[in-house]
Amino acid sequence: MRKLFAVVAAGIWIIISEFLRNEVLFKSYWMEHFRGLGLSFETLPINGVFWSLWSFGQAYLILRLLEKFSFPDTVLLAWLVCFPMMWLVLFNLQVLPVALLLFAVPLSLFEVVVAGWIVVKMKS
Repeated sequence: MRKLFAVVAAGIWIIISEFLRNEVLFKSYWMEHFRGLGLSFETLPINGVFWSLWSFGQAYLILRLLEKFSFPDTVLLAWLVCFPMMWLVLFNLQVLPVALLLFAVPLSLFEVVVAGWIVVKMKS
């Protein structure tokens, strides 16, 4: 049961972190970038559902990696699987605002470190 609570707590942290980064700090940047592509940057309830699933999936990944790897290795592996892979897809789809990576890289690393810390503290 502790593991479940750890995944839920870490998942909630990830949801909050993603929301603050993409909806509060950089929403206008995303909107302007998409407008320049002739697209609209929508924030719909279904997007929140999918991002929540992604967040809880990332939290579960962190839990499982911590069972096999050290904390630094877990953070690095989880971050590589979740973020650079996503950015490669967005870049391939030609919708990634590359300049945003200057902020996204350190903030996403921080997100994974805190999520890992939450899992470590709650599952023990």
